[in-house]
Amino acid sequence: MDYSERLHVPLRWWVQGTMLVASFWLALVVSIPETAAWSITAVTLVVMAALFLAYGARVRVSDGTLHAGKAHIALSYVGDVEPLGTDATKLTAGRDADARAFLLLRPYLKRSVKVHLTDPADPTPYWLIHTRHPRELAAAITGAAASAQRGTPAR
Repeated sequence: MDYSERLHVPLRWWVQGTMLVASFWLALVVSIPETAAWSITAVTLVVMAALFLAYGARVRVSDGTLHAGKAHIALSYVGDVEPLGTDATKLTAGRDADARAFLLLRPYLKRSVKVHLTDPADPTPYWLIHTRHPRELAAAITGAAASAQRGTPAR
């Protein structure tokens, strides 16, 4: 495996979610029987945890493929790769975005990697992938794509 990153929700989301559930418990415990309040609160806590865990995504570069969340593409179709800072990411994901682009965005991450595609049959011009480590991800994609393109027979 060349690169792997889990885009999990930040700790502050867990703290805020737990405080929200605790406030919910407090409102319940004074208005309904204690057993019911604890049961409803437990279910609420499990639902919150499931949502936070499901909202995370994995970014991987391995076996000649780039995986971003549930999407994947062969690295032989990858062109230029640009690590983007905070300001460039805001522009690329907002004002300068292409509606055909594939976006893996998470609001708690501020930097990204822009991966241009070279597949003539694919209408997607680029992928924009939020990451905590844009330089490392870009280097992994570039290195693995160069290897994949050298190993791909000419068409």
